[in-house]
Amino acid sequence: MSNFDLSALALKAVCPNNEILYDDKGMPSIMVKIPKMTYAQLGLGSSTATHPAFIVNGSEVDAIYISKYQNIVQNGRAYSLPGQDPKVNINFDSALAACTAKGAGWHLMSRAEWALIAQWCFNNNSMPKGNNNYGKDSTESSYVAIPTSKDGANTGRVATGTGPLAWSHDGTPSGIWDLNGNVYEWVGGIRYVNGELQVLVNNNAADLNNPQTAASTLWKAIDGTDGSFITPNGSGTTTNSIKCDWTGSVWKWITGSITDANKGSHGCAFESVTYDEGLSAAAVLLLQALGLLKYSSTAGAYLGDYFYLDNSQAERSVLCGGYWYFGAYAGVFCSYGVNGRGSSDTLIGFRSAFVALPSA
Repeated sequence: MSNFDLSALALKAVCPNNEILYDDKGMPSIMVKIPKMTYAQLGLGSSTATHPAFIVNGSEVDAIYISKYQNIVQNGRAYSLPGQDPKVNINFDSALAACTAKGAGWHLMSRAEWALIAQWCFNNNSMPKGNNNYGKDSTESSYVAIPTSKDGANTGRVATGTGPLAWSHDGTPSGIWDLNGNVYEWVGGIRYVNGELQVLVNNNAADLNNPQTAASTLWKAIDGTDGSFITPNGSGTTTNSIKCDWTGSVWKWITGSITDANKGSHGCAFESVTYDEGLSAAAVLLLQALGLLKYSSTAGAYLGDYFYLDNSQAERSVLCGGYWYFGAYAGVFCSYGVNGRGSSDTLIGFRSAFVALPSA
């Protein structure tokens, strides 16, 4: 039995849903297997339809695999390994390329996948803590993770997976680590064009053959009247498309024209994001499935996670989770649609995911 086989066996003994997956160069990443789930199983109503994270190129997949850890980059490829300083100073296209370089099925974690995990955490009363207050969670009183960078005299980034179990998405050693804080993470399959929401359909972002370039024709807007995917007009003003309007103090999903006279970057609590009553039930459910609109109306249920967006720019990509000094605003429902795809910073990292692509 090889050393890799022994390592996989040992990992399974401790973390039954974890697997060591190898890229096309035979290099390992530790991944968490997430079996196919329905809306109902995630607490998003009673529908037995499959969550869009498990639909790729029109076919359902039995599972997706999410990097257990924020990724590092070696030889231009992304890897999920414990005890590492996560890769930072990386823009969207470079993060995407580091994932797709690993071979078929490897991809930058998509927004549909991130939202799936976030909703699972919420539905299972397992909202993870993390490094969002200089090495500790804003609700914690002591440092517990291994520092890998400094922010002045304070801890900045910490080594992947070295926090307490509360920093795991399910509160166990088997979970996905650091979804709350440490560094912001790029996600694929979503962008904003002058405030108009655009996505790759379902989880088509999992296939490297579905381009996510600025000029890709696979970007679709969402018709707010019925929840269908429609071809955008390129200016963010597609008829009936879902757009985000700043209504004075909160973001609001609408289907008409953006009325905000001071378009730009704004933020509010995720649980304060609202929507126009003209949106269909199907459109609302899709927004909820993408983690862009709350499902629960219980005050404080989303623990102060924040929602940022810039509706004044031709294209804005999306970062998730928060970073090491974002405090209570960080979390699995924290979304930051303010940066362009070319942005890079010490606050920004990413993680890869994998899916066995369905046969044509």
